[in-house]
Amino acid sequence: MKVVIPGGTGQVGTILNRALTAAGHEVVVLTRRPARDREIRWDGETLGPWAKEIDGSDIVINLAGRSVSCRYTPANLRAMMDSRVHSTRVVGEAIAAAEQPPPLWLQMSTATVYAHRFDAPNDEATGVIGGTEPGVPDYWAYSVEIAKAWERTQEQAETPHTRKVALRSAMVMSPDRGGVFDVLLRLARLGLGGPVAGGAQYVSWIHDHDFVRAVEFLAARDDLAGPVNLAAPAPLPQRTFMRALRAAWGVPVGLPATKWMAGLGAFALRSDTELLLKSRRVTPGRLLEAGFTFDHPQWPEAAVNLTRRLREGLTPTTKKPSRREGGDLRPRQDSNLRPSA
Repeated sequence: MKVVIPGGTGQVGTILNRALTAAGHEVVVLTRRPARDREIRWDGETLGPWAKEIDGSDIVINLAGRSVSCRYTPANLRAMMDSRVHSTRVVGEAIAAAEQPPPLWLQMSTATVYAHRFDAPNDEATGVIGGTEPGVPDYWAYSVEIAKAWERTQEQAETPHTRKVALRSAMVMSPDRGGVFDVLLRLARLGLGGPVAGGAQYVSWIHDHDFVRAVEFLAARDDLAGPVNLAAPAPLPQRTFMRALRAAWGVPVGLPATKWMAGLGAFALRSDTELLLKSRRVTPGRLLEAGFTFDHPQWPEAAVNLTRRLREGLTPTTKKPSRREGGDLRPRQDSNLRPSA
């Protein structure tokens, strides 16, 4: 199996690359700054020699886009929009131009597309798309527009021989340094892991092993296309989420923070309060309906697993793909590719 991952040098790309490589698949990463074997240069905007890697591949998993871990200035928001739309457009062009287009294109999206709400969960069928909620900062709507444009660009790509799935992913939790779990745990260990602005806002998340398994599952299910939520089935309020994280590490107390204190903290971390204050109550309706089962459906247990792995220095996500739900990556029917060592 050959898997091409544009933008695959970040946290999620590292998780997938590690898991798929360990399972014996050939993984090629497209990046602006290639530094390792099987990393190929691209600019995320224009067709180039990199496109030949997509021709004849089995799966493309496009993760490219400017990190959301930044201050949400107008310039940064525009960079987020442009990097996502341009990279998705050019991946679509490469697939359309391929003599042997890949059977599957998994396109990263985000659970941020859903509305800030507390009253009910957002699944793919009944979820409310955000952008018009009252009482939230105006720029939150632009984050939703980024997500919508991201998905629309994939949807409009003329790739009739390639199944397309938009991965509306919640926060992927892994022990990798610099990831969201690492940041949240660091706050908890400093005694700052208490409720933020009351802590009623929901946190949606997914364990890294389940993220990889969900990708495997989607690769094997030819009947699934369009938006799919990648999130554990039990989102929970931020105050409860952080309490479970503190318990997993053994931190007895977490100081609460008001909105203005959260603003100061976000400024110091060069991030934005939307990541802390927006209520992302997202559930994986389509995955569950299709028969996918989560190894880590509940956050307290998942937090214990992640902290244990961090303490023991275990390499995350190195197990081979699960076959329990037919989740092994499926090669193209007309391909002579075999898993490479």
